[in-house]
Amino acid sequence: MASIIVPANPSESRAGRFGVYGGRYVPETLVAALDELEHAYDEAKADAAFQAELSSLLKDYAGRPTPLYFAKRLTESLGGAKIYLKREDLLHTGAHKINNALGQGLLAKRMGKKRVIAETGAGQHGVATATVCALLGLECVVYMGDVDMERQDLNVKRMRLLGAEVRGVSSGSKTLKDAISEAMRDWVTNVRTTYYLLGSALGAHPYPTMVRDFHRVISKELKQQILKKEGRLPTAIIACVGGGSNAIGAFYEFIGDRQVRLIGVEAGGRGRALGEHAARFQGGAPGVLQGTFSYVLQDEDGQIALTHSVSAGLDYASIGPEHAALHDSGRAEYVSCDDAAALDAVVKLARTEGILPALESAHAVAEAIRIAPALAPSDILVVNLSGRGDKDMGILARELKL
Repeated sequence: MASIIVPANPSESRAGRFGVYGGRYVPETLVAALDELEHAYDEAKADAAFQAELSSLLKDYAGRPTPLYFAKRLTESLGGAKIYLKREDLLHTGAHKINNALGQGLLAKRMGKKRVIAETGAGQHGVATATVCALLGLECVVYMGDVDMERQDLNVKRMRLLGAEVRGVSSGSKTLKDAISEAMRDWVTNVRTTYYLLGSALGAHPYPTMVRDFHRVISKELKQQILKKEGRLPTAIIACVGGGSNAIGAFYEFIGDRQVRLIGVEAGGRGRALGEHAARFQGGAPGVLQGTFSYVLQDEDGQIALTHSVSAGLDYASIGPEHAALHDSGRAEYVSCDDAAALDAVVKLARTEGILPALESAHAVAEAIRIAPALAPSDILVVNLSGRGDKDMGILARELKL
């Protein structure tokens, strides 16, 4: 496919577009619903009462601001750069997902929608959505691939305890892509009564912008915290990238600070062949999937490829469109980390800092472990620790033979 030129300073050059990426590629039946959502979100952004309620819940319910923690023993064990962890794992429900779930949950209530649907891979977005629906008194249905339900059984039980209906998806790869497809089918059928609470910075406009905005709080806090602790900006910010919500949240306030490296870490899986990984920038090409134009893992005939990652939350064939623009402009770097390195990073962080990261977050930790020794002691790396590893204990016990 021919190369695509993206502006040197990527931004929303027009509604729903990040350079050439983004847009709205949906059935006609959803156009009115997306227009309604865009209008409601624009009004909510300008509504002081909505913003005050969201800020209050983020502080008193979710637990913001999250700490910026200096990982002293990890730093000393590696040599080189200082490593800080942005502790999103300490939020209520155990991951960054609650930021977006609270924002969209309040938006659903504002729009008068009584029924909420969501998709989930690792289960953390599903748990966050079920939690917010319980808080706000909304009906909740979560779609989850059968493969993900099996490997994230703890989160399935958490969602059900919170009152959500979890619907297994047995089509395709039985993972996140297929869960999104089923959620979209539900939305098409029940569009007048149902709110689709999408969990990552992807999909049709306005979702990539809206989800990013709800996670922007991560980088807002981070910038203030690192300036207070170190008196300067970090050398690099590192975050794992599945759909891309935690990463764009951690990156956003630093996009204009060009001396700060932005490093996204994709799932390298168990090999370089198509179907063995979920590294979109190392094996994909621009295309349309589930409402948006971005990089997609696809075969020579344009069919969506199977993906693999030890972490359910990174196991997706496409990536948010803002990340595609940041990649093509060179403003952000995207690397991959294989399953083995992610598992090693879990052990390393657990045994030096007493912190058990989610397997998704471990991919970012692994990149910090890889590059820190070659940097100077004056360099500063910040890892967005997007979630905690309790949900992965079954996988970890099997893979690490605990």
